[in-house]
Amino acid sequence: MKIIVPMAGRGSRLRPHSLTVPKPLIPVAGQPIVHRLVKDIAKVLKQPIDEVAFVLGDPAWFGDDVVLSLEDLAKSLGAKASIYRQDQPLGTGHAIMSAKPSLSGPAVIAYADTLIRAEFDLDPLADSVIWTKQVDNPEAYGVVKLNGNDEIVELVEKPETFVSDQAVIGIYYFKDVAVLKDKLQEVLDENVMNGGEYQINDGIKRMMADGKVFKTGTVDEWMDCGNKAITIETNQRMLGFLKADGEETLVASSATLENSEIVEPCFIGENVVLKNTTIGPYVSVGNGTVIEDSTVKNSLIQTNSSIKNANLDNAMIGNNVKYNGNFTSISIGDYSVLE
Repeated sequence: MKIIVPMAGRGSRLRPHSLTVPKPLIPVAGQPIVHRLVKDIAKVLKQPIDEVAFVLGDPAWFGDDVVLSLEDLAKSLGAKASIYRQDQPLGTGHAIMSAKPSLSGPAVIAYADTLIRAEFDLDPLADSVIWTKQVDNPEAYGVVKLNGNDEIVELVEKPETFVSDQAVIGIYYFKDVAVLKDKLQEVLDENVMNGGEYQINDGIKRMMADGKVFKTGTVDEWMDCGNKAITIETNQRMLGFLKADGEETLVASSATLENSEIVEPCFIGENVVLKNTTIGPYVSVGNGTVIEDSTVKNSLIQTNSSIKNANLDNAMIGNNVKYNGNFTSISIGDYSVLE
């Protein structure tokens, strides 16, 4: 089994945090988004992962440090890492075709801006499985249309009249991804574009027209990391899940507490120092950060930052930040100083 991860986008909606760190590498609950996504997919698949192929953007942005991080991620799953580059932002179908040498055999394609919680078995009779989540407002999403055999027969974008309440979340399984590759090659050769881009849906629709069987795999939780507010909410939800699972160490043994309290669930990284501070609930603090004389809840603070005299709620603070002040709901990017 392969996992294909297109992640070449700059993450503009998450600025300023994505100005210096690619969005998929921004930590949520102590791990980069893409690391959690790939590990959770591997857990759902319940079978060995042979290869993880990452489609990155400009090497000036997705540099050697990013490549090393992704290679380590693949290695942790016993898989090899393949690194590809998407030279132009020409859509989801174009991104997948940037990894053409890896498009063979069974594979999952997953876009690296979402996190999931799921437990299901892949339908052995399906040529493809599109992972979905039941939503209350399907008119805001792309949804699947099903026939009487619960097979997907159409993809409908933001339907004005009810089609189904199963929203497409951007994760797909293909029994042989080479079939999708061939259809996307047709799309590129014929220059079929939507919104000025080559879309995965156009390849999928051609597979459906050929009679390929598509089924749904419904996830229990679908968490977005598109902007600051949603990322903080995702951090909160993920911390709750991790505490319930009890599978990860959420407070590092090297953390130092001086007259401070941690209200669980929280993630506290290596060599964090808390002085006269109350942290939590639902706070993630990255390695090497020092927080003094503060109260912090429902917030994300990254590595090697210094926070003093703060009362933070629903805040997101980047790496190497110095903050000393009374603002509450803030979003501060890397290397910022507010004193």
